[in-house]
Amino acid sequence: MEEKIRFTAGAHELEGLLEKNSPDKGVVITHPHPLYGGDMHNNVVAAIGRIYGRLGWTTMRFNFRGVGKSRGSYDDGIGEQQDVQAAIAYLQGLGIKDIDLVGYSFGAWVNALAAGGKVKPLNMVMVSPPMALIDFGNLSNLDSLKLIVTGGRDDIAPAQMIETAYEHWNPDARFEIITGADHFFGGQLNRLEAIVQNYLEP
Repeated sequence: MEEKIRFTAGAHELEGLLEKNSPDKGVVITHPHPLYGGDMHNNVVAAIGRIYGRLGWTTMRFNFRGVGKSRGSYDDGIGEQQDVQAAIAYLQGLGIKDIDLVGYSFGAWVNALAAGGKVKPLNMVMVSPPMALIDFGNLSNLDSLKLIVTGGRDDIAPAQMIETAYEHWNPDARFEIITGADHFFGGQLNRLEAIVQNYLEP
């Protein structure tokens, strides 16, 4: 069962939901764009958390600064990287050493920026990286990136744009396209869950 938690990122206190399962492996899951209503209660974020939790991982999802009861304000992906770093540090403070990072939409972008800097997740998963909405810049050598998933009808995270870009991120990452799915995975969440579970249980 998830419990409400609070932790600090720089000068800001953030809120999150933690489900303790494993003392050894954990995952931080980040949410869609705050300016478009994204938060930790998003159905895709929650679904990803359920899969990891069901497979025995300790899970943590949280609200970026300025979202819900998290203090601060939207920071164009810059301060949000600090939020990710603080979330990972929180799990490390619980003694968890192996920590994965999963991001959906805006969260995938923030995670990628963070992983290209100070944050070093064991493995990283991107769900619908919003390349048609946000400039991913010159990201490269994301060795931790293992899985990318998008929908075949996703005009915010177009498969063709991702296919070109991930060769620079990590050409060894697995790339899955869910035929017929849009950016919000309406009616397709079960297929997304199956892909994530298959990735975790090869």
